[in-house]
Amino acid sequence: MAVYEKKYVWSILMRIFHWCFALSIATLVITGLYINWPWTNTWMEGSHQFTMAYMRWAHFIAGMIFTCAVIIRIYLWFFGNKYERIWDFIPINKRNIKNLFTTLLYYAYITDSHEHRLGHNALAGSSYCLTLILAVIQFITGFYLLYPESHFWVSLGSIFGTQQEARFIHHILNWYFAWFAVVHIYIVIWNDIKSPEGLISSIFDGFKFAHKEH
Repeated sequence: MAVYEKKYVWSILMRIFHWCFALSIATLVITGLYINWPWTNTWMEGSHQFTMAYMRWAHFIAGMIFTCAVIIRIYLWFFGNKYERIWDFIPINKRNIKNLFTTLLYYAYITDSHEHRLGHNALAGSSYCLTLILAVIQFITGFYLLYPESHFWVSLGSIFGTQQEARFIHHILNWYFAWFAVVHIYIVIWNDIKSPEGLISSIFDGFKFAHKEH
């Protein structure tokens, strides 16, 4: 009979990041798609109803929360606990490279065995690193579109080209985060069904279950 022990994995700051990031992405995707294509617009906009103004306001607030969440996660890459630091999962050493490929085989149903980790596996960690890098680009383009003529952006020059080019980058990344959220939810549920480590509950209380060594 397998025996498991409870391990504290995710700090309170990590869990705050996760939920701020998740909720802000949901808000940003919905409001961003509306701003791009305001499907409820009528001739009353700006006189009797202010749907676009409300959507833009919600988008800006969620963008600020999104930015703060990204900064928190980057901080935890270097100053979080041992499971939260980037060196624990980024595939730059033999251990993590091996874990990356065995996890790929496991997710593809080619093998039933892989290295169980309390923190992120190398595949998940790598995808989160890419997502955080794109998140930085996303909030920079967002602030650029919000204040395109500010002294700060003018001093840097047109780093994204025209405002329309920056808007295109921002819109494409909006779709990336929408699909990232869908895939992330699927993988999390799949892992929670396949493994008894308590992946979903861990993002609420910070604890996972690890097989106890005798």
